[in-house]
Amino acid sequence: MEFLSPYIIAGAAGWIVSQVTKYAVISLKKGRAVSARQLYLSGNMPSAHSATVVALLTVIGLIDGVGSGLFGLALIFASVVVYDAMMARRSSGEQGVALTALIKEQKSKVPLPRVAMGHTPLEVAVGSLIGFIVGLAVYAVMVVL
Repeated sequence: MEFLSPYIIAGAAGWIVSQVTKYAVISLKKGRAVSARQLYLSGNMPSAHSATVVALLTVIGLIDGVGSGLFGLALIFASVVVYDAMMARRSSGEQGVALTALIKEQKSKVPLPRVAMGHTPLEVAVGSLIGFIVGLAVYAVMVVL
């Protein structure tokens, strides 16, 4: 399987596992199966952004070493993505909530926007843990075995 990159597989698997987990969490909270749209929407528990970049970071660290330039690049990249998920996207989500409230208060005909809240620190931590576990699994299956 030389054509399959463990780096790409790790990132994709991190995203898929976290999105399926997100679907399950939302369905459990609502007590019923929710729309399949939840499989690709952003926000909620866990953070797919964090899972994706941490899975990639983990595989890079295991294959190339934590002293490699590639690991350094991936660490900075993952830090920016995780920070953005918690801070910038969270802030824009709060602004979306305020904007929606204003549109409703003014009884405007402007269509209400979809508001994506970004992530809480717990959602990012759980997503990162999922990414780490997925990265370890991909490494074990694709490189060690």
